[in-house]
Amino acid sequence: MSSSTPQYRSREPWPSLALYRGLKWSLVKPLLTGYFHGRVYGQEHVPQKGPAIVVSNHGTYFDPPFLSCAMGRPVAFMAKEELFEIPLLSQAIRLYGAYPVKRGSGDRGAIRAALTALQAGWLVGVFLEGTRTTDGRIREPKLGAAMIAAKAKVPLIPVALAGVEHIFDPQSRFPRAVPLTIRIGPAISAPTSSRREALEGTTTECQNQINALLDLGR
Repeated sequence: MSSSTPQYRSREPWPSLALYRGLKWSLVKPLLTGYFHGRVYGQEHVPQKGPAIVVSNHGTYFDPPFLSCAMGRPVAFMAKEELFEIPLLSQAIRLYGAYPVKRGSGDRGAIRAALTALQAGWLVGVFLEGTRTTDGRIREPKLGAAMIAAKAKVPLIPVALAGVEHIFDPQSRFPRAVPLTIRIGPAISAPTSSRREALEGTTTECQNQINALLDLGR
């Protein structure tokens, strides 16, 4: 990656945007606002054009579509490479923004795939802790999102998904209709370099912002 600012497309491909809007209004938004009584705050912080990295906590498999719905733009997430070998599903998830990551490729493979998605004008979603947590809070953030931001020179947008960790209960066969709140914070600048101390500083800022948004409650 050169020291000059990379040149990216201003928006994701229009077929993906059309699919996103169709699914959002027919399925995802009614589920979020109807069944889960979801509220979304801070949408003014979402850039209408250009790539960015959306960083959030992670509590359930519902998080990617709910996050995309709240942002008002499609958000690309990584997915297991095996899913892209299934006919029809492969085309559908590619169109919706999923990008393949080969099992065992580690952080380098994920970073390369995310950079490719950013170059195509997507918002790219990264769960800051890398896995689901039982209480929604971030305690052990990973440096991957900051590394991608440093290489791509794009901002990070912190998002707090409150209540999602309570959707599934081992005692229930169906998702529980718990109230959800999604809060979007102001953009955080990309790290000034790929040095570890710079990445750690930006990652900690993302962690603090997300946890502070969670503290605001419903």
